[in-house]
Amino acid sequence: MEPVSRANFFSFQRFWLPFQGQGGMRQQVDPSAHTIKSHGASLARKHARDWLILLLLIVIEIVLFVIHPFKRFVGRDMMEDLRYPMKENTVPVWAVPLYAVLLPMAVFLLFYMRRRDVYDLHHSVLGLLFAVLITGVFTDAIKNAVGRPRPDFYWRCFPDGVENYDSWGGVVCHGNASDIKEGHKSFPSGHTSWSFAGLGFLSLYLSGKIKAFDRKGHVAKLCIVFLPLLVACLVAISRVDDYWHHWQDVFAGGILGLVVATFCYMQFFPAPYNDEGWGPYAYFRAMEESRANANINRELPVGQAMEDRVTNQEPRRNGDTTFTPYSYRSPTLEAMEMGQK
Repeated sequence: MEPVSRANFFSFQRFWLPFQGQGGMRQQVDPSAHTIKSHGASLARKHARDWLILLLLIVIEIVLFVIHPFKRFVGRDMMEDLRYPMKENTVPVWAVPLYAVLLPMAVFLLFYMRRRDVYDLHHSVLGLLFAVLITGVFTDAIKNAVGRPRPDFYWRCFPDGVENYDSWGGVVCHGNASDIKEGHKSFPSGHTSWSFAGLGFLSLYLSGKIKAFDRKGHVAKLCIVFLPLLVACLVAISRVDDYWHHWQDVFAGGILGLVVATFCYMQFFPAPYNDEGWGPYAYFRAMEESRANANINRELPVGQAMEDRVTNQEPRRNGDTTFTPYSYRSPTLEAMEMGQK
């Protein structure tokens, strides 16, 4: 066996081999034939309903964010576990779309620049947006329905430390209304669910592109696959460290985001361990159609020649026909066939 040098083993070119048609995969017929310019508009029109559903999900998400969550009963004894200090977010809310949506899209665009496959770009972006928005709707709907108080709820309710309870022993908050409203949105963690939805989708995408499960034992590929998940885990841990969530909140949020991301990814791409896991279903369908059209074009001259021969056929006396490749026939041969000689 030919030894592999260290430079060649760690060469980035080795990671491009899986989606360049090598390793037993289907060879690309014409990668430049499916670009944004040539197929982008028709592909967007074909999935117009999907994009409309995305707009509907955005509207639902806004409504869920605006409405007030369920005001769960919080008693005097429960406040002992809700006295953690109020802190600023280590990961700001505005940063979540940057690393959970825009960062994966940038990776998708890099792969598009490499392969010029608009099917891959369109379906990866569409799948990512569905994963994030469906996760957001689920997360905020559950938040509003459960109304679990955050670990720092005491200081949201009593910012001056002066407690007030009703006859049932429930809290009577006099803090800022927005802080109190946000204080009832602990379960599940939105930062965590969005992070695992967006970065989990990116992890699945990368595992398919670099053929992480090709059974060749290149563990270095798994490091690339696990990196987005590590970032999502660190975001989840920060939510507990900032006392914005209980550990159950981030655990549930992580499971929710990862499950939704997996379902959305599988709608457009084969499983990463599949031999064709490096490309979307639509790409392979387009390749099959291209091959079928190419075969038809190759057979077209033969069919045209057959039509010419049918046009040049001559009738026999008994009504049968015979095919000749020439339009000119010898008069002597005609006289012999007609019985005149």
